[in-house]
This record gives sequence, structure tokens and C-alpha cells, in this order.
Amino acid sequence: MKNDSDRQILSNARIYTMDDQEPVVSALVIESGKIICSGDQETIITQYQDSSTLHDLEGRTVIPGLVDAHIHLQHYALSLQSIECETSTREECLQNVAEKVSGAASGDWIQGHGWNQNNWPEGFGDASLLDSIVPDNPVYLTAKSLHAAWVNSSALQKAGITAATTDPPGGQIQRYPDGTATGILFETAMTLVSDLIPKTSVGQVSQAIEEAQTLLWELGLTGVHDFDRRTCFAALQELHAEGKLKLRVTKSIPIETLQEAVELGLRTGFGDDFLRIGSVKAFADGALGPLTAAMLQPYEGEPENRGLLMLDAEELVEKGRNAVENGLSLAVHAIGDFANHEVLHAYEQLRIHESRNSSGLRPNLRHRIEHVQIIHPDDLPRLAELNLVASMQPIHATSDYPTADRYWGARAKTAYAWNSLLEVGTRMAFGSDAPVESPNPFWGLHAAVTRRRADGSPGPAGWYPEQRISLIKAMQGFTSGAAFAAGMVNRLGKLLPGYHADLLVLDQDLINIDLGSIRELQPVATMVAGEWVYRKPQFEEITSSA
Repeated sequence: MKNDSDRQILSNARIYTMDDQEPVVSALVIESGKIICSGDQETIITQYQDSSTLHDLEGRTVIPGLVDAHIHLQHYALSLQSIECETSTREECLQNVAEKVSGAASGDWIQGHGWNQNNWPEGFGDASLLDSIVPDNPVYLTAKSLHAAWVNSSALQKAGITAATTDPPGGQIQRYPDGTATGILFETAMTLVSDLIPKTSVGQVSQAIEEAQTLLWELGLTGVHDFDRRTCFAALQELHAEGKLKLRVTKSIPIETLQEAVELGLRTGFGDDFLRIGSVKAFADGALGPLTAAMLQPYEGEPENRGLLMLDAEELVEKGRNAVENGLSLAVHAIGDFANHEVLHAYEQLRIHESRNSSGLRPNLRHRIEHVQIIHPDDLPRLAELNLVASMQPIHATSDYPTADRYWGARAKTAYAWNSLLEVGTRMAFGSDAPVESPNPFWGLHAAVTRRRADGSPGPAGWYPEQRISLIKAMQGFTSGAAFAAGMVNRLGKLLPGYHADLLVLDQDLINIDLGSIRELQPVATMVAGEWVYRKPQFEEITSSA
């Protein structure tokens, strides 16, 4: 039935509320963007049908909207326009570059993303390989991890990088034995070149995000926690002011701009439920792919390499005090076991500082560690003890496990240790780190419950199967866990009265599906704040004829 009221009923559905008291209901009543009632459809229809639009979902499944708790929104949106470098061989990547160059004007920067030398039989590339294809235009190709870049000689020359150039703090220029640069730049050394690339305008980023937003809805995302920088924030504000932002965004602040944020009086949680300030983002180390994650012991086969520690505990405490004293939580990137150890030590000191100082501090700031990819067994209980959020990306495990086995060896037993962390009471929020990985949350759910790739590797039991978690626990990472990390646990992540009407409609019963099939799921409809932002044609017919 149709009704002029904005009140609508979703009925004849299997609705997973993610609430322990009433986990499954058959109907919801939605008004002004929020759920006002949930329960048995007969009772709800009797009570509300005269003043509501009724949507018969024909037995479909409804779940809360999924939230990506770690994404680089600007990078992801722009990556949709760049050269595809996530290829099975280095030669394929070079071919993709060659195709792009054919249409480029003289002097234009050639940009791409996604290469991973660990997956290439040929290993790392160098400047000369790019020079043979692109002798004149500068080339800048970011690694899948976003922690390394591959550039050509033109880019090196523009940056003034020679054998005499020293490595910047927290970065490294890969070199030949004679000291000349190979064309591979790690961590902060990437900025020697990237800072020269003409900046994308706020308007261009705004348009790219608006287009990417549609793709994210189709994948089942209704919200994200973004870790890009100023231009992205400005673009999001522009979209929000124009009423075009219909993806809930929790926005981080780079630690380099902490003092500016403090002087402006920004605090975690400032904003509204579509765009709000999250945590101050800092980097403790690099990444596994380029072997720059900071490790307690050297990488297997590389006795001199323990990665790069960018912030030790003392430095993090110093910066962290400034943040917490001004109501800003921290989100610290830590991948290696040494980096995680140092970050945990810093958080312990900060929690003591918070508890001792009552002048305006908020002792329950929801500090996070981003990634927690490998952790020493002695450190496993400490996240829960310190009430920290483990912000992790399940898809990293299935993507990275061959590299982890190769370079971490037996230590990988406590890598991507979701189950071990949950068993000691750790709060978890799940994401993708897109564009490092696909933002498809169903791929993340599949990885969390199977620890297998799409092709079934490494085998039926998965990689270190003792770290698999249940589907409900995995879903909580993308729903209530992400909501807790964002300070929105009382209104996001569940389908209950008083919560935002952010939800997905599925053709299959997610909870009872074969686990191997989760990866193939896609919503038939996505709702944000009571509005259908995405509908497949057949579902559009159902909701239009109601």
C-alpha cells in the first residue's frame, strides 16, 4: 500500500537485529530516518499500516548496514581512475603503463596503483624498466600497501634524487651498490616525488568520492572510517553541505596537524552522524609488503632487516598527551610485533595519564591500533586490558599469508590473530584498507570465517584455522564494533528502535549460508537513513509497487 507519510514498514523478512535480546524479527517501522519499532510483522502491520507505506520483502534477509572501519576514501576514489598495477606479473603492469602513456600529453604525470613485488616472479622493478616505456613523462606507481612507490628516471630527476641524497627520517631510497637510486622508494621517501605531483583539487576529489560512494553502496557499505588527509576532508564537507554525502564518515586527523586541531578546539565526536571527527592518526611503522613493518626479530632470510620504527613509545606518549588532554583519541598504525609492543607501552602510559588528570579529560577515549597484523603472544591480552580497539582488516590475512609465511615464519601463528584477541575480550572493528584491498565487506567476512582465498587456498581448513571466527563475530566487526570505535554504539550497528535505518537487503540468508559462498553475496538494496540509496531493478519494482 502507498501512503503520503514518510513512515514505512519493512515486512515479511528475516531481519537480523544483531541484538542478543531479540536477534531475529520479521518487521521494522522506519520514520524520519530511524527505526521506531521492530518485532512481529502481524502486530506491527496491525498497529502502523494505516499511516505507513508497506514494503513486502518477500522473505528476504535484512542485516544492519556494514561499515568499513579503515579506508582511504580519496585514494580509493582516485584509484578507480588510475593504472591497474595489481597484476600477476611485472610485465603485465608495464603493459598497462604503456597503454596509458599512449594517450598522455608530454609532461603529464603517469600514475598507477597496486603492484606487489612479492607476487611477481621477477620481483621489484626499477627506473630503467619504466624508462624504456616512458622516457619523458614522470611515472609514479604506488605499491598495493601504499608504503612504497616505483618511479622512473624522469621522476627521480624532478625530485633531485641522486646518490648523494640522504634517506629522509622514516623512509628509505632503495639503491644499487654504487649508491644510485633504483626507482623504488619506501615510506616517507615516497613524498620526495609525490609532493611534486600536481595536487588534485577539492572539486575533483569531491566528484570522485561521489562516484565511488555509489559503488560502496552496491557492495553493502553504509559508512566508513576514513584515514586520508585535508583534501579528502574538504571534499567531504563540500559533499555534505550540498546534501550529497549519504555515506556516514568518521574522519581522522593526521598527527602532523594535531596542533592545528587543538588550536581550533576540535574534539573526537565533533560533527554530526554523517561527518564527524574521529581519531588522530599516527604511524608507528611501515608494512609487511615492502618489509618495513617493525619487528622484534629480523625478517626470515634478511638478518639485518627488522623494518622501520617511525614512532617509539616515548615519542607517541609525548604527542598523545597533547591529543588526549584536548579530547582527541588516537589511532596508531602498527603492523609489526615491535611496533605493536611500543604502541601498547605508550597507550599504557597514556591511560595512566588520563586516569590521574581529571581536568577536562575523557578517560574513556576510544583509542585504536590500526592493523595489529602480528603481535607477540605476551602482548595479546594488553589491548583488552587497556580498553583499546583492534581495528583490523580480515582480507589482509588471505591476501598476505604467503608473504607472512615467507618472512615471518613460525611467528605468523599470532598474525591476524582475531580469535585470540577476541578470546581475551578485545573490542574489534573491521575494514579493508582500500585501495590496498577491495572494500567489499563480504570478502572481508569470508576471510574472517574461512581464512581462505577465493580459490580455496591454502586449503579447506584455512590458514592457521584456529584464528577463524564465527560469522556473528565477524559481522559485529563491521557493525557494532565499528560503531563503538566511532562513538556511535547507541545508534549504529543494530536494527533496533532509536537506531538509524541503515540496512541491507539480501536475497540469501547470510547467517545460514554455506561459508564459502559469503564472498559472492551482494545486496539487492541498500538503505541509509531510511532512504533507498541503491536498489537492483527487481527490488525497485517491489518497493515502488508497495
